[in-house]
Amino acid sequence: MIARLESTITGIKAAWRRELSAYFATPLAYVFIAIFLIVLGVFTWELSRFFDTGAADLGPFFYWHPWLYMLFMPALAMRLWADEVGAGTSELLLSLPVSLPGLVIGKLLAAWTVAGLALILTMPWWVTVNILGPADNAAIALSYFVSFLMAGGYLAIGAAVSALTRSSVLAFVSGVLVAFLLTAAGWPFVTSAVASVLGTSAGDAVAQFSFVTHFETAQRGVLELRGLVFFVGFMALCVALNTLFVSHKRSGAG
Repeated sequence: MIARLESTITGIKAAWRRELSAYFATPLAYVFIAIFLIVLGVFTWELSRFFDTGAADLGPFFYWHPWLYMLFMPALAMRLWADEVGAGTSELLLSLPVSLPGLVIGKLLAAWTVAGLALILTMPWWVTVNILGPADNAAIALSYFVSFLMAGGYLAIGAAVSALTRSSVLAFVSGVLVAFLLTAAGWPFVTSAVASVLGTSAGDAVAQFSFVTHFETAQRGVLELRGLVFFVGFMALCVALNTLFVSHKRSGAG
């Protein structure tokens, strides 16, 4: 048991360092962060007409997170496993004497680190809001925390899908499709349509599978245990599926 735990930790460290180095050894991480900040800034300050509201509130900023994560996080994660096959490094990676779940978690954590850095770089906007007037900093801090968890959920989708294909482009498209379904499930239009056909309880049940539903609760400054359980549990499920997909590839290669 101890040996297995040590192997998992070793795998996490090795994969995290390897992937993080790969992100920053090329322009990928820098381009991702720059485009993410520019697009999020345009949506927050321009499309939401932030300064016209006259309120010291980051609501317009957080509103766009699920919808932008739906596109950006699969783009960040699409190469995690798909590129290993294209580069011819998958067999070498899977032959390392470390735990396979450790490799899966380490790769995911590397992408999550890049996403977290991009999120940290938006914090001057938090300062700006406080300059404009008194802000609900507790609610903003909670929204940042849950947004970070949500980013991990979207990345977990992208990583798992990446393990199913040899093409990064196909991994991106598939990841966005799955992410869209888990985002749109909380859209009032969708929940209302389901409720009109199957009843209110069915509409509410569908909404509980949406990232938006649990994130909106945090934006109101409410920390719900079920929201944390949802995001952490969803990431754990995706990691398990990712491990299963990669294990199947390794067995096939063997």
